[in-house]
Amino acid sequence: MFDKILIANRGEIACRVIRTARRMGIRTVAVYSDADKGALHARAADEAVHIGPPEAAESYLAIDRIVEAVARSGAQAVHPGYGFLSERAEFADALEAAGTAFIGPPKGAIEAMGDKIASKKLAADAGVPTVPGHAETIKNADEAVRIAEEIGWPVMIKASAGGGGKGMRVVRNAEETRDGFQSAKNEAASGFGDDRVFIEKFIARPRHIEIQILADKHGNRIHLGERECSIQRRNQKVIEEAPSPFLDDALRRDMGERAVALAKAVDYHSAGTVEFILDEERNFYFLEMNTRLQVEHAVTELITGEDLVEHMIRIAAGEKLTLTQDDVKPTGWAIESRLYAEDPHRNFLPSTGRLTRYRPPATADGGDGAERADARTDGPAPAVVRNDTGVFEGGEISIHYDPMIAKLCTWGADRAAAVEAMRDALDEFEIEGIGHNLPFLSAVMDHPRFVAGEITTAFIDEEYPDGFQGATPDDAAIKRIAAGAAAMQLVVARRAGRIGGTITGTDRPPNAHWVVTVAGRVFRVAATRIADGFARGGDGGGPGATSKGRDPRRPHAPIHGRGAVEVVFQDEVAEDGATGGETITVRGDWTPGDTLTVAAIDGWRMAVKVTQRTEGFRIRHRGADLEATVRTPRAAELAATTPEKPPPDASKTLRCPMPGRVVSIAVREGDEVRDGQALATVEAMKMENTLRAERKAVVGKVVVRAGDVLAADDAIMEFE
Repeated sequence: MFDKILIANRGEIACRVIRTARRMGIRTVAVYSDADKGALHARAADEAVHIGPPEAAESYLAIDRIVEAVARSGAQAVHPGYGFLSERAEFADALEAAGTAFIGPPKGAIEAMGDKIASKKLAADAGVPTVPGHAETIKNADEAVRIAEEIGWPVMIKASAGGGGKGMRVVRNAEETRDGFQSAKNEAASGFGDDRVFIEKFIARPRHIEIQILADKHGNRIHLGERECSIQRRNQKVIEEAPSPFLDDALRRDMGERAVALAKAVDYHSAGTVEFILDEERNFYFLEMNTRLQVEHAVTELITGEDLVEHMIRIAAGEKLTLTQDDVKPTGWAIESRLYAEDPHRNFLPSTGRLTRYRPPATADGGDGAERADARTDGPAPAVVRNDTGVFEGGEISIHYDPMIAKLCTWGADRAAAVEAMRDALDEFEIEGIGHNLPFLSAVMDHPRFVAGEITTAFIDEEYPDGFQGATPDDAAIKRIAAGAAAMQLVVARRAGRIGGTITGTDRPPNAHWVVTVAGRVFRVAATRIADGFARGGDGGGPGATSKGRDPRRPHAPIHGRGAVEVVFQDEVAEDGATGGETITVRGDWTPGDTLTVAAIDGWRMAVKVTQRTEGFRIRHRGADLEATVRTPRAAELAATTPEKPPPDASKTLRCPMPGRVVSIAVREGDEVRDGQALATVEAMKMENTLRAERKAVVGKVVVRAGDVLAADDAIMEFE
């Protein structure tokens, strides 16, 4: 076994490998660029070696610098993580020449499967169905249009050396094909150092299913079941789960056997993944084989109890697999949500900056394998939360690398329990300082199609065609939020009169009368502190099915030791208090300054993010971002007569929606542009983003040029 390994990567995957190596008693070496000085992975390793400037091509993609770091550190093996050099055969070659073990597959398998064109031919020879298409390199845009016409639009333009959604474009006509061809080549060259692309038929509304395999150097090969990866945006996976709600045992067995057959055909060893797409008739087609650890490997670990990184290290050291196919018995259900530094309210554009707050939910100890078995030994299994991350509060999200912040995973005894655990974990995850997709992930968890398992790769396009505008709570949830705001306002009022006053105080103040406005609904309420002695929130309760499948008045978990506020909703408020109307009880221990509170409101357990305002609170819960104003009746009456200030007119300027580098300007001064026409392309976090005209206009002035680096909201061009 190795004494010391180097991780040729960064961020959460580097931290992930370090955890397993430490548990195995293996020392670790991290590498870091100028942009990652002080990064979490560099601090977590036993040693850290500087490898160059922020640009990946001069640091994490520079083979000579990684090999030099290996030599300086004395590491005996290298784990490549995913991305960067993980599927570069020349990297494995260079390590072999230096006498260093590569914790991954053999060079021949990387070459065979890393080339998407060659891999399709090999898969067909191994008896694996493949997607119809033109499996040759496309030379130019004219040829791309001709081939697309022959296959029939829509088609997919794909980078031969691609992965992770980069270098991929779905195109539906000649103009889109020309634009998509160039963008795919640019992303492929930037991300993989190989700009070859090919074309295949785009299968509408498929499911994306992948099979995890393990193989050693002694001819033992098994699969560990499937993962469903159909929730995608721009071909980038967003939510994954294992197993798939779509597969039955026969289809699962067939796909697993085909994946193992392909691994045998290329003499594979290490961990790897064979990806398929399934059409609506349950026909499956080979998509690609990833000769590395997948981003979403955690969900497989959670349902199998196996540590894939440990298996990779042991296989690289020459050990035999300790598992047979019959030993693989997945249990329960796991879901992974990828938290990205991208703003869903601005069409998911990348976001950079400092993490002014980063507080993940409580997680299971260890995080990489053993805790699932321990959690499931006796009686009903509690949910498990796991958070793989490479960032920390106060750290910077850089423009130079992938925008992933963390991979939040939950395990439950069944799919409903795993989904409910994910809802709670997302509610309790605090991220501030940058744009992020956490509200969108929360909204998906509550979406009826997702809850029913009726998902395809078209899910986001179909359900959010105009982008994500935030979740809308139902009437009952809005009323609970209003009650919570009134209860917190009572805490504020008590604090103003007596330092230290909280919901759990002992004084009984008179009724406090307010007008609470949430999501356009106006409530007149009276809030009163009620007696102590309530040890549990609502009726108590424990882990169970989704909120739709259990008694809605039983919280997900007990709320112990909380005080209570009684909020009476009224049509009118009399001078002597009020009588009648619905009453909602709020139990919790929120104190002014707290940014997260877990309370029982009308018997519902609710984790709510809170920001105190001059008149009320900003409330975030289950993907909704709401302003809950709380005013006295007189203040509410005056506010209703105050006119609103209209927003400034920004229609005559195209501004950069995120920090990035200008790749190209598609128009010139004086050009007349039409609605939807491409104006400029900006690269951020290794992805190209095309900015398009929103209406007909004439370009008055172009204020930037290709190569310029812009901040968010910098002007790109002005219109007449």
